[in-house]
Amino acid sequence: MTARPRPADPADPSDAQAIDALYGLEPVFEPGAAAGEPTKLVTIECPYCGESIDTVMDLSAGSFRYIEDCQVCCQPIDLAGEVDESGELVGVTAERA
Repeated sequence: MTARPRPADPADPSDAQAIDALYGLEPVFEPGAAAGEPTKLVTIECPYCGESIDTVMDLSAGSFRYIEDCQVCCQPIDLAGEVDESGELVGVTAERA
């Protein structure tokens, strides 16, 4: 007789980790799950179409400036972010590139 594994409780993170390991899945990325993490999920407004879009920002290198295309209208957005000494995001600007 073979023992059946008990059903996983989705609210129990140890069971979710066991399921990931059992099926060879990658861990789930939870943006902004804890303070002080090197990345942060930020919602910005596209300066072209006005839609709200989510983007993940890398805070590990301090303040930054880069171009990212809008996920809705595909126009280039000039994103600039200020990061303080503790690694927290202070502010973000999104302008037409």
